[in-house]
Amino acid sequence: MGGTGPRPGRVLVTGWFSFVHGEATAGDVLAAEHVCGALAAAGIGHDVAWSPVLRPAGPVLDGLDPAAYSHLVFVCGPLHGAPAGDGLPSPLLELHRRFAHARRVAVGVSVPDPDDPAVTAFHRVLARDGAGHAPPSADLSCHAPEPEQLPVVGVLLTSGQGEYGGRRRHDAVNAVLGGWLCHAPAARVPLETRLDGRDWRLPATAAQLWSVLRRLDGVVTTRLHGLVLGLRAGLPVLAVDPVEGGAKVGAQARALGWPAVVPAGRLTEAELDRWWTWCRSEPGRARAARIRDRMRGGGYDDPVGDLVAALTGELPREGREGRDGCDGRGGRGR
Repeated sequence: MGGTGPRPGRVLVTGWFSFVHGEATAGDVLAAEHVCGALAAAGIGHDVAWSPVLRPAGPVLDGLDPAAYSHLVFVCGPLHGAPAGDGLPSPLLELHRRFAHARRVAVGVSVPDPDDPAVTAFHRVLARDGAGHAPPSADLSCHAPEPEQLPVVGVLLTSGQGEYGGRRRHDAVNAVLGGWLCHAPAARVPLETRLDGRDWRLPATAAQLWSVLRRLDGVVTTRLHGLVLGLRAGLPVLAVDPVEGGAKVGAQARALGWPAVVPAGRLTEAELDRWWTWCRSEPGRARAARIRDRMRGGGYDDPVGDLVAALTGELPREGREGRDGCDGRGGRGR
């Protein structure tokens, strides 16, 4: 695996992110960016081969001409020759076969078995875990440029609410939202308002959910409480009312004075883009902050006062009938 060769012609940078049946991690991609930066600084021409699952625009590994490359670099991840499954051969051994003419170097990789053919077929292996008595080295992602800082957005969706019967548009709404979220310029964090102390993936208390919301930059939701709690945290909320004709999400937005609500019947990616741009704008963030401050200051009507009156038999505040036509004695007004 040692030895030196002539200065490279063109280098192909590969990794597990290059295989259709491989796996791409953020660390792998950052490691590849560091390698590409080093090659560019050395004046070495190179391309990166991507899986069409990860980056359909490519360049895609299966569509490249091996003869165009004098050298191949495999970046990050473990080196092993295990089959891909479903009767498919090892993608790494297949890579060696296709690029048998090229000088092949692995860098920043782990080596579970030094005698694995997937390892020994490389001309040189620069392992992050060390080789022999060599000490381990820092992972390549440590040296990569810092990624772009994106807004962190909590996503709170619902697929239930069968009480709305034929007016439910939840499946169609979630499909459009899911497609839009895949390319939205944000880091998405799936969240739930449902509490369950038996599952660590769900909040066990309201305080746990609230603590996460306080650290976000925005919320995308089809839930009433996703809207309310997001605004209570001062976050701009892009809400979608998943019920045809509007229901509690839209009604709550009107009660709070929040405009960024898309009705199910008008849901398109263009409409989501429009409201997302507004939510991220200074006016959108300022509006959310004003609603938060109004909540803190008790600026919204609180029906609990009428509840107490109904329970105690007293007249509701200012002599008004109770909500929904109930009189102060708990009966339905005539």
